Amino acid sequence: MARNKYPEKTIQQILDVSTKLFQEKGFEKTSLQDIIQELNMSKGAIYHHFKSKEEILRAVMERQFRHATEKLEDLIKHTEAAHAKEKLQRILEQLVADPKSHSIDGILVDQIKNPQFVVEGMKAGVNQDALKIKQLILEGIDDGSMTTAFPGEVAEVFMLLVNIWLNPTLFARDEQETSQRLLFLQQMMKGLGVDVVSDLFIQKENSFHRRIPYASLRKT
Repeated sequence: MARNKYPEKTIQQILDVSTKLFQEKGFEKTSLQDIIQELNMSKGAIYHHFKSKEEILRAVMERQFRHATEKLEDLIKHTEAAHAKEKLQRILEQLVADPKSHSIDGILVDQIKNPQFVVEGMKAGVNQDALKIKQLILEGIDDGSMTTAFPGEVAEVFMLLVNIWLNPTLFARDEQETSQRLLFLQQMMKGLGVDVVSDLFIQKENSFHRRIPYASLRKT
């Protein structure tokens, strides 16, 4: 089997197929045997890399977090604007519209009660992405387009709110409730001197959340 000669390729195949099955059947209804059959690999080839379905999910999530970070880095490098505030606005608008960044959202709906998902999302946002947002805010302070005295703290709070607090699947909110919180986020960031949540960002964020089956998320 190619796993010995090309282990990275084998891992990517496992993650690709697992992601597909998790999306189609749901994480809970997908078994390791389903994954093995779909890949047409031996059980040993799978277990050489992953000991459980939960380990595969964690790897799928970590790959998604890496993509989001790489996407942010690419946008920071290539987005042009008159000043840092406009640049950050454009970056956020493009991030929320990136389909690949939302490619496993359907899987994560099944994981809303999984504390690992919530904690990993918080850590990724604060330890990685917030540092890059902070640098843009510092540039905005230098060019006069932003005026906060707490660039690092604002960046961390923003990422926590966007990644966790705004997620309707975590709190069983409907579309109207989520939209209201987006407006609050816009006003809060403006009040903090980092007016980067544009109307277009809110529009795109609402458009994305509109595709989530809110009714199925309501507590029974």
